[in-house]
Amino acid sequence: MMRIKLVVAYDGTGYSGWQLQKNAVTIEQKLNEALTNLLEEEITVTGASRTDAGVHSLGNVCVFDTETRIPAEKICFALNARLPEDIVVQSSCEVAADFHPRAGKSSKTYEYRILNRIFPDPTRRRDTYFYHYPLDIKAMQKAASYLEGEHDFKSFCSVHAQVETTVRSIYSCTVEKEEDVIKIRVTGNGFLYNMVRIIAGTLVEVGAGKRKPEDIPVILAKTDRNTAGPTAPAHGLTMIGIQYEDKIADGRASDILNLEENSSKKSIKCI
Repeated sequence: MMRIKLVVAYDGTGYSGWQLQKNAVTIEQKLNEALTNLLEEEITVTGASRTDAGVHSLGNVCVFDTETRIPAEKICFALNARLPEDIVVQSSCEVAADFHPRAGKSSKTYEYRILNRIFPDPTRRRDTYFYHYPLDIKAMQKAASYLEGEHDFKSFCSVHAQVETTVRSIYSCTVEKEEDVIKIRVTGNGFLYNMVRIIAGTLVEVGAGKRKPEDIPVILAKTDRNTAGPTAPAHGLTMIGIQYEDKIADGRASDILNLEENSSKKSIKCI
C-alpha cells in the first residue's frame, strides 16, 4: 500500500467547490472518478483545503492510498489524460503512510485579484473581481499591515463557520498593483470560512475611502462579522500553494510548494 500526494491546479469556475456534494460537480469528485478509473480500485482523496465554489487553485494538496504498481511520480501523467482540461495535477509522489495534508505545521497562501479599471476585460472575467471605482493602494497596504500577526478573526469569518477557535496567525498580508490588477496576497497558518474574501471586501472599502486603515484593529477587537466589509466574489480568489514546515514522518526535508510560476508550465518535482 502506498500513500500518494497530488498537487492540483484548477479553474474553479465550473465547480461547486472542492468537497463532495450530492447534487453538484466538485473537484474532489472528478479526482476520485479519474483515479478509480485509472487504478481500477475505489479511490477517495483527502484534501488540504476545501475551496469554495468558483475559487481557483495553483497548488492544492490531496492524498490517497493505493495498491497500484504504477510509479508514484508517473501517476500525474496518466491521471491528467483522464481529467477535464480545467483540472491539472502538477505532481505526484509517495509520502509517509501517516502523512495527512491538514496535519502538522503548515502555511497556506491565497491571492485575491481585483481588476481596477474603467471597463471590464473579458479575458480576465474568470480570475479577477472587476471594480471600476479608483482604489487607494497605499491606504489598502496600511490596512493590510494591521492584519498581520495572531488575532481573533471572528469578524472576518462567515457566521456559518463551525470551528473550535477563530484565532489565526497571518504571517504576511500584502497589497500590490501590477498595471490594472490589484493583488491582495495573504499567508497564514490557517483560514476561516470566507476569511480571505471578507478581508478582500474590507480592504476594497478602505481603498474606496469608505473606511480608514485604522478601522482594522477596531474591527478585529469587536469580533463581530457585521463590523467588517462584504464577502468579495469567489472568482477573484486563487489558492497559491501550501508550505509544510515540519518534516514528514519518513524523515525527509520540508516540503515546499510555491507553485505560482510553475503550475502552468511543467510538472513540479516533489521534494
